[in-house]
Amino acid sequence: MARHDYWMFRRHPFLSLTTVIYLAVVCWITLGPQPINTGNGYWLWRALRFFSSHESTRWLTYNRVEFLANAAMFVPIGIFFVLLFGRRLWFMSVISGILLTLAIEFAQLFIPGRVSDVRDLVANSLGTMIGVLVALVLTRAKARRLRTQRA
Repeated sequence: MARHDYWMFRRHPFLSLTTVIYLAVVCWITLGPQPINTGNGYWLWRALRFFSSHESTRWLTYNRVEFLANAAMFVPIGIFFVLLFGRRLWFMSVISGILLTLAIEFAQLFIPGRVSDVRDLVANSLGTMIGVLVALVLTRAKARRLRTQRA
């Protein structure tokens, strides 16, 4: 690692701030008050009833939507972590995402109204891994150019 790469916040202040804000939003969503199933969630239940009434979309259940939403929420975390840690430390991005979801699920054990679930661990970890893969693919060309310039 080069001498000027000693701290990710110093190297990428805007990206670091964006990551911290996104992580705060994820913490608010996962650790804040549980939304009530009336009002804001009403449209979701109507949509699920609509989809369940059609043979081709009957597979779209609440549990699947929740799983996909959890995975999707962690895709940006995988991307942000790769951009902050660097491509060489991609595995640290995966480990950090898994540790984050473990911390969230552990904290939920002590929050009334929240439920810690192994499926959330799987979904969040999968989302992080997808984000890491997306970041690696998107940064591949630039990494190749940088390697060529150094050679």
